Amino acid sequence: MYSNKNKKFIALILARGNSKGIKEKNLIPLWGKPLIYWSIKRCLQSKHISSTWVSSDSSKILRLSKKFGAKIIDRPSKYALDKSSSESSWMHAIKYLNNNEYSFSHVVAVQPTSPLRDAKDFDDAIVKFKKNKLDSMFSANRIYDHFVWNNETKKLIPNYNYKKRPRRQEIKNLYLENGSFFIFDKKKFINKKNRFFGKIGFYVMDEYKKYQIDNYHDLEIIKNLKKYSSKY
Repeated sequence: MYSNKNKKFIALILARGNSKGIKEKNLIPLWGKPLIYWSIKRCLQSKHISSTWVSSDSSKILRLSKKFGAKIIDRPSKYALDKSSSESSWMHAIKYLNNNEYSFSHVVAVQPTSPLRDAKDFDDAIVKFKKNKLDSMFSANRIYDHFVWNNETKKLIPNYNYKKRPRRQEIKNLYLENGSFFIFDKKKFINKKNRFFGKIGFYVMDEYKKYQIDNYHDLEIIKNLKKYSSKY
């Protein structure tokens, strides 16, 4: 077991060229810059991220990412298909860096379609990760809508006793993965081949930062959320 002082965190941003909801989604304009710019910028501003890497199958994305200050990894097309898992793409990038003798111990896996975050989110999450001696972590938001009904069997079934409806204050806290970023130990990830393993923790973000861009409707929502931050 190595100490905290020997831990080196890198940011790894997966940004493929093709996307279904929005064509070339990672390059769509947002607040005067391509979408991917905002994730790269926040990673570069982080005090605890030593370097920022973008893995993509798109030469255009790689060229712009390099221009914005990121280091780049040319991702083979087989890791950039609709059915390709993030784990397989992270593994390719990690092996590429290991083969090129780039030293690091942990990965901050950043989702470029979640632009509403600050460098402080990365830094606070990494500090919590190290303080609690975690192996893996996800960014999250607290869930406030607890009263859920299931209709899979064509019969409505609630997840609570509606005859004794609890007050919101009486419900235990639940947390939703918001997909903004994950953090994990490199060596253990290589062994487990999964983003979650060992001691798992979470980092709670401001509510408005949970939004991610999957379609044009999401894009319009996020454009209007700019007023909540003076950083854009």
